[in-house]
Amino acid sequence: MKNVKKVCFLLVFAMLFSVAAQQVYAKDYVIGEHKVPVTKPDPASTYVGSEKCKMCHPDKYDDWKTSGHPYKLLTPAEAQAFGIPFPDGYTDKDIYRVIGGWGWKSRFIDSNGYIITKTGAKKNVNGSNQYNIATKQWVDYKPGVTLKYDCGNCHTTGYSLTGSQDNKPGIVGTWEEKSITCEACHGPGSVHVSKGGGKGVGILKTDSASLCGNCHTRGADDTKIIAKDGTFIDHHEQYPEFLNSPHKDLSCVSCHDPHKGTHVGQTNPTEGAGIKTQCITCHAKQNTDFTGSTMQKAGVKCIDCHMPAIGESATGDAAKFKADVKTHLFKINTDVNAKMFDDAGNFANGYVTLEWSCLNCHNDKDKAWAGQYAKGIHKYVKGQASAEAAAATPAPQKSPGFEVFFAVGALLVALLVRRR
Repeated sequence: MKNVKKVCFLLVFAMLFSVAAQQVYAKDYVIGEHKVPVTKPDPASTYVGSEKCKMCHPDKYDDWKTSGHPYKLLTPAEAQAFGIPFPDGYTDKDIYRVIGGWGWKSRFIDSNGYIITKTGAKKNVNGSNQYNIATKQWVDYKPGVTLKYDCGNCHTTGYSLTGSQDNKPGIVGTWEEKSITCEACHGPGSVHVSKGGGKGVGILKTDSASLCGNCHTRGADDTKIIAKDGTFIDHHEQYPEFLNSPHKDLSCVSCHDPHKGTHVGQTNPTEGAGIKTQCITCHAKQNTDFTGSTMQKAGVKCIDCHMPAIGESATGDAAKFKADVKTHLFKINTDVNAKMFDDAGNFANGYVTLEWSCLNCHNDKDKAWAGQYAKGIHKYVKGQASAEAAAATPAPQKSPGFEVFFAVGALLVALLVRRR
């Protein structure tokens, strides 16, 4: 009898533990800036890794490998293959992971899991700890500060707030797979794999911009665009920019192939490779107006004015109104008094101002000058050029016509009269 009671007790305990484990799982795995619980495609789903996805989806896998998503966290060997140097005083043995290194910059995690902020032979020099890829220069990132790595919610897949990855004291949380892999967007895929795949079988697929917005945002409020001291927009804020734009009713995948790289990076040599829909697809009138204009003939493209690089990830020149991340605001405010940032310098105002859309090329001009040409710019320049060309063209010479014959006839009549 005692054994029966014991078995019953163990069964009840196992059932309760199973339910609790499922509840913990749902709460344990989180994603994005707001650390929202991961949505599972099936209650029984667990993570299987991107290599499993490759077996049936090799084309999507190969496209994904051209993007920056697989390279949010690199091993030292992967970073070396990309040509990323290590901070002064460090070798590959001293580094656990490299943060980034695909397109803009690299930061480094030491063997204990802390972000490196001191460099040099004795590791007592504050700074020179961020490597900017475009300039190949070392710059300071929070020099000398003790920094734990707590970015796994956006830089890894299957992230949990509990524990420390590989028992590294400097790392907050654990993850199932480093970087942004297939299951970060499609959910843990074990059920999908076990059932032999199939559209919608144990897998998630959504076209909602909010999916991308999990990580491409910053701060508590997705509608506010956080600024860097009123100079640039902070990086990875495409979602709040998008929500402030005229395109907010569309989706990221309306224009982007989510599996392909867009920015030029280590595995993507072509800027815009991942753009599947061009501006002219929807903006035919503007394209007609713009075609043949002086600006168009000079090589100016829609994105040069409507998507200037206002966001700064690694580098930026405030005096020339150029940074290194293109904005997704699109709308240009042509008022010469419009300000890109609020008076406190904390937030962007939700549109592109003339200094960013015009003066990033016309550095020798000012906003007042830009304001004279901004409204109706798509066809104004072409119209002006046509008018100037017409004015410069000499009037055509008239060929001899009826007037000449009439004059000759009158002369002949006069001669005949005189002879009589």
